[in-house]
Amino acid sequence: MVTAALLTGALALTACGGSESGSGDDSDAGLSVGSAYMPQPVSDSMAAGFLVITNKGAAGDVLTRVTSDVAGDVTVHKTVGQTMEEAERLDIPAHGELVLQSGGDHLMFERLKRKPREGEKISVQLHFAKTSPITVEMPVKSATYNPKTGH
Repeated sequence: MVTAALLTGALALTACGGSESGSGDDSDAGLSVGSAYMPQPVSDSMAAGFLVITNKGAAGDVLTRVTSDVAGDVTVHKTVGQTMEEAERLDIPAHGELVLQSGGDHLMFERLKRKPREGEKISVQLHFAKTSPITVEMPVKSATYNPKTGH
């Protein structure tokens, strides 16, 4: 009986203690990052990065800034038609995704402090309007890597 009571109490505490993003705030609870990678840069000064931010929350958020210790600057670029332009922010819709991919919106690592090599992982911090920053370990893939084919 005591064991059952302890187990019930532990389960109740687990249910009440929120996740690392906090309890009851859908804007913070819903963001996750996947499919992150950087093709090995061909330039000594610049590289691109790609990832998907998924928002399972009921409120939208905004990617406002990206930082990394491997680059002097990390900027977010929108691709409009055949033109690439820097964006100050990108929206992440509620129950939606922000997809940063080759040929589309993407990250640009500028003024590289060192040239990342295939097999390494680059640490990237994503900053948002509402959500606490998320750190992503971005693997460096071959320069010709295509996530649709795996190479």
